[in-house]
Amino acid sequence: MADLVRFEIITGERVVYAADVESVTLPGTEGELTVLPHHAPLLTMLKPGELVVRRGGEEVAMAVSGGFLEVMPDKVVVLADTAERAEEIDIARAEEARRRAEESLRRATTEEELARARVALQRALVRLRVAERRRRRERLPRGTGEPGA
Repeated sequence: MADLVRFEIITGERVVYAADVESVTLPGTEGELTVLPHHAPLLTMLKPGELVVRRGGEEVAMAVSGGFLEVMPDKVVVLADTAERAEEIDIARAEEARRRAEESLRRATTEEELARARVALQRALVRLRVAERRRRRERLPRGTGEPGA
């Protein structure tokens, strides 16, 4: 049996995921990072992106909009601004959010409006990417890898 580490992802509203996992790959502000069991202690910020948990040969993808990662000797905790598991993402709502953000970008007249619109667009694009990845995986026969992976 492989080494495991306790992983939890928590938002202000709920515990999104909690389990013993083989690894977790996260969107750090300095780039993507993967945490394995026995990782050195670490505290860092997360940017909006895809978070992938690997457990028992399965992958669970989630969209996070930022937050903090803390790696401790006995567990890994993400305190996320928002987090959604792939199966929770409403694609139609994410598409509409993308359209609204793109329109906000076109209409922005101040740096603050531009910054808000960029964040909203990035969040919508991450949600769509995570949902599409899940959709592609569901269409593949069991035991095959993801195309291009």
